[in-house]
Amino acid sequence: MRGFPSGQRGQPEALVAQAYAGSNPVPRTIFKGVFLEKNSSKLEEHKIEALESQELNKRKSLLDNLKKEGIIAELVGNRIIIWDPDKGFKVFAAGFFGKPIGIPKPRIEPFKRPLEISFFEALYLMEKKVLKVKDVQGTDLSQNKLIELANSYIHDFESKYQVYRDLREKGFVVRPGLKFGSDFAVYRYGPGIDHAPFLVTVYPSDTKLLGIDLVRAGRLATSVRKKWVIATITHERGIKYFVFSWFKA
Repeated sequence: MRGFPSGQRGQPEALVAQAYAGSNPVPRTIFKGVFLEKNSSKLEEHKIEALESQELNKRKSLLDNLKKEGIIAELVGNRIIIWDPDKGFKVFAAGFFGKPIGIPKPRIEPFKRPLEISFFEALYLMEKKVLKVKDVQGTDLSQNKLIELANSYIHDFESKYQVYRDLREKGFVVRPGLKFGSDFAVYRYGPGIDHAPFLVTVYPSDTKLLGIDLVRAGRLATSVRKKWVIATITHERGIKYFVFSWFKA
């Protein structure tokens, strides 16, 4: 496993060893790393599979139906806003994209507020030909321009976006994970319907993590009854996922 620190570079077991080294206050509890790929022979497999085809097709259909709506968002500073409430609600209802301004816990019920969407959501919807983004002068922004702007606001945006898109393509609802200390909170159906089973943090493949970092993040995820997932991207094999859960030694 490239990019994670150990004395044995490339060995997933080193993550377990370092996590144990950082968990002395709870000596009977360590992390079990789960390698999410078919060809893993070192640790238990647990691949993140796409949702069942019926649910996946339903979500794709909802997005396809939005292509004829002519939905436009405006970039205002570092915020992207769909000002038309009716069109904003349709975007929100198609997969919990964005958040209506001033509504802390929105449900799939019509609202009369502008919808703010993230750079990740905006780029994904642009790729799906659902959305156009304009600047305050009314000029259309290309996808490349949006990526350039996003990179100036969000560290390692492009890597994180690859993970965001991969999870969305698998049918998951992907929401910001900041309040959980992660990049994304990942739901099967959406907030208010089910609890997010995964918290995903994206690291460049050359990131060095200490054992205590793993323990700290894992304990936070466990405290809110979620699994913590590391996503990293390599040139050779694309996105690789690792999930950590507690078990008794």
